[in-house]
Amino acid sequence: MAGENQTHVTEFMLLSFPRGQPFIFVLFLAIYLATLLGNSAILALVFLDPHLHSPMYFFLSHLSCLDICYSSVTVPKILANALCAQATISYGGCLAQMFFLMGCAGAECALLAIMAYDRYAAICQPLRYAHAMSRGVCVAAAAGCWLWGMLDSAVHTLLASRLSFCGAARLQHIFCDVPPLLRAACSNTRPSEVALHAASVFVGLSPFLLVVVSYLRILVTILGMPVAAGRSKAFSTCSAHLLVVALYFVTANLNYNRPSSGSSPAADTLVSTLYCIVTPMLNPLIYSLRNQEVRGALRKAVRGWVVVSGVAVDDDG
Repeated sequence: MAGENQTHVTEFMLLSFPRGQPFIFVLFLAIYLATLLGNSAILALVFLDPHLHSPMYFFLSHLSCLDICYSSVTVPKILANALCAQATISYGGCLAQMFFLMGCAGAECALLAIMAYDRYAAICQPLRYAHAMSRGVCVAAAAGCWLWGMLDSAVHTLLASRLSFCGAARLQHIFCDVPPLLRAACSNTRPSEVALHAASVFVGLSPFLLVVVSYLRILVTILGMPVAAGRSKAFSTCSAHLLVVALYFVTANLNYNRPSSGSSPAADTLVSTLYCIVTPMLNPLIYSLRNQEVRGALRKAVRGWVVVSGVAVDDDG
């Protein structure tokens, strides 16, 4: 494309908002509130219940933080646009949204791999677990996950800031992400595409393979346990994490590795919504339904709240 046809972009029009915007507003608001409530509950339980002061739940609290960030990066702007005649986002806002979105994505991939290793160390190497997953190791691992995600995101955002757009900048999406930006650009997108494929391998595939190897080792160890109760507890603990891993990595792979030919804007928007908005809402539900310790902590917290409320009512009377 000729240089004279390139324009300085100040905002993008988001073209994948369907009609019936009041319904879209209510739907995304309900999802956002459920995400905030569920993940905040996990954070509160891990902080308040001494039985959840272990490496597994330390990492789970970071996962809840990431899920809150995921939704907060995209959903508030979606809610604002749902009330407008034309959905838009400023150029700077688009890059900022993409930076934090990609940062959360990279951090969550690494965190899920660390959580899988934590389960491997707890089940397969219980005598070495306290040393392998000491407080210092856990803090360093969590900080490394966040840093890894932000560094990866910085690369994608820097490359995206060098893209040029021709005419009215239109994104076939409901928020800013790398794939729709690359489709809308009229300059050379090869560096961004190479970076995206490299990230798919090092940021996405590598943690996924670590998760697979960890759980294969866990499965062998569980099947070799002589006591059925031990096997049941181990399966219960690991199944929740496996559901989260499967849901996250499948939708992430579809989001960033879908072929550009043959894909429709509606399908791209649906996949991105599942990956960035619905999954953060489901994670606390999966952990609370599949994890006995989280369910026990939640029941204890509810009973305590009921007792405190009853005492307060009696005092008022």
